[in-house]
Amino acid sequence: MSEKTLKNLQGEVHEYISQFKEGYFKPLTMLARMSEEVGELAREVNHRYGEKPKKATEEENSIELELGDILFITICFANSLGIDLTEAHDRVMHKFRTRDADRWTKVNTDA
Repeated sequence: MSEKTLKNLQGEVHEYISQFKEGYFKPLTMLARMSEEVGELAREVNHRYGEKPKKATEEENSIELELGDILFITICFANSLGIDLTEAHDRVMHKFRTRDADRWTKVNTDA
């Protein structure tokens, strides 16, 4: 099985969403959904690594699933606005490679 690219993921999500008459949510709704998912991720991280363990009655969930939810809504958001996430990623990586080139200590240095 070959690895999926961002383009493949965007196509897969679009195919899924396209089967529903409602289609993609509007940008403000998308942002609200993304904020909700980030909050759910924060809760899971806090349960696992923070000071607040889950109650015995709380539903089992995982950081992996919450990150998957964030990826899905990010892809939906991008698709709804016609944004190519591979291009967006490349532009962001260029920014980090140039702006932050000397910001952090490289692994293979004596410093």
